[in-house]
Amino acid sequence: MTLNKDLLARREKAVPRGVATAYPVFAARAENAELWDVEGKRYVDFGGGIAVLNTGHRHPRVIAAVQRQLELYTHTAFQITAYEPYIELAERLNALAPFKGPAKTIFFTTGAEATENAIKIARAATDRSAVIAFTGAFHGRTMLTMAMTGKVLPYKKKFGPMPGEVYHVPFPVASQEVSVQDSLRALDFLFKADVEPTRVAAIILEPVQGEGGFHPAPRELLLALRQICDTHGIVLISDEVQAGFARTGKMFGIEHTGVEPDIITVAKSLAGGFPLSGVIGKAAIMDGAEPGGLGGTYAGSPVAVAAALAVLDVIEDEKLCERANKMGEHIKARLHDMAKRNDIVPIADIRGPGAMIGFDIVKARGGHEPDADATKRVTGAALEKGLILLSCGVYGNTIRILVPLTASDAIVDEGLDIIDQAMVAARL
Repeated sequence: MTLNKDLLARREKAVPRGVATAYPVFAARAENAELWDVEGKRYVDFGGGIAVLNTGHRHPRVIAAVQRQLELYTHTAFQITAYEPYIELAERLNALAPFKGPAKTIFFTTGAEATENAIKIARAATDRSAVIAFTGAFHGRTMLTMAMTGKVLPYKKKFGPMPGEVYHVPFPVASQEVSVQDSLRALDFLFKADVEPTRVAAIILEPVQGEGGFHPAPRELLLALRQICDTHGIVLISDEVQAGFARTGKMFGIEHTGVEPDIITVAKSLAGGFPLSGVIGKAAIMDGAEPGGLGGTYAGSPVAVAAALAVLDVIEDEKLCERANKMGEHIKARLHDMAKRNDIVPIADIRGPGAMIGFDIVKARGGHEPDADATKRVTGAALEKGLILLSCGVYGNTIRILVPLTASDAIVDEGLDIIDQAMVAARL
C-alpha cells in the first residue's frame, strides 16, 4: 500500500517548497463532500478545493458532460477554431450578469488570469493605468495580481519590486477597528496625495474577502464606490472568483448589495473542478481591447466549458442558492451555540452570507485579539478526526467553511461535530 509519508518524502525531493500543501495527506478518490486518502482514510471535505467544489467532487452531471466532450475534441484553441459551447456559456453568463444592459464574456484558465485580464480590459477601455485595491484582498499570484493582493505574507515576500500604479486602501472590518468612513477617507487621501482619480482605470474588490478572512464588503462601501466610479469614469470590478456561483446564497456575491459593477471576474466553482475562469462585463467596456489583445492557448478549454454548462444546470435544477442559505443558517446556528461554551477555544465574529462562512479564533472570550497558534491546533485536530478544514485571514486566525453545497445534512453535521471536537481538543 502507498503511504502518505512515502509520497511526502517523494514530494519534498521533486517539488519546490514554494508551493505549500496544508496537510501531509494525499488524495486517492473523492465523491461529493467526502475524500479518501491513499491509505484509505475517509475525510469530510469542508475545504472544497478552496471554494472550487460548490457542486461537489465529481458531480455525475458534470462528469457526464465532460465524457461527452472528450468523445468530440479536447482542444482547438478558440483563437484558431472556435466552438459553440464557448459561445453558449458566454451567452448564459451574460444573461446572469448582475448589471443592466448588454454584456460580453471572455474565458481564461485561472482566477489570476481573470483578474489580470479584467485590469487589461479596464485600462484599454479607459486609456488609464492606475488600479486601486484593498488591504486583505487576494487577486492572484501573477506579478500584477500579486501587486493587487493586499497581503504580504506569504504572497509577496521575496518577489518584489511590484508593478507600479497599484494602490491600496484599508478594507473596513469592525473587529480590526476600520470603518467604512476610514476606508473612504483613505481613498480621498490617496486621490490627493498619490494619484488623481482621472488616472485610475479600475477599483477592484471582493464582495466577500477570501484569503483576507471572509469579511463581507459593506453595502455602504460599495454604494460609495459606485458613486465615485460614476463621477470619475472608473471601472468598478467585483472579484467573484471565490464568492461566485451560489456560495453566498446568490449567483454572485455582490448581488447582496444591489450595487451594479462594471466587470466581474469568475473562476473556481464555475467548472466544478476543471480549470476555467472568465471576465464578464458591460459590452462597451469589454470591447475596449483590440482584436488579438486578449486570449490564451488553453483559455476556455472545451472540456472545462462543457463542465461549466453542466454546473450552471446543477445550480439551477438543484436550487443551490436556496440550499446555500439554508445550509448557512444551520452552520451559523451551530457555531453560535459553540461560542457560548467555555470548554472550547474562544471564537468570535461568526459571519458570512449564504454558506460562505468564517469565524475567528481569539485569545480571550469576548475579545478580538487573534490566536493563530490555536487556529493551527484546531485545523490539525480536525484533520486527525477526519475533517479537511481551512484557515485564512490577515492574522491567520480565521476558520473558513466551504463545504460543497450538494453535501447532505448528515455530512454537514458530521463536519460540524468534528469542528466542535477539534476546538475542545485545541483548548490549552
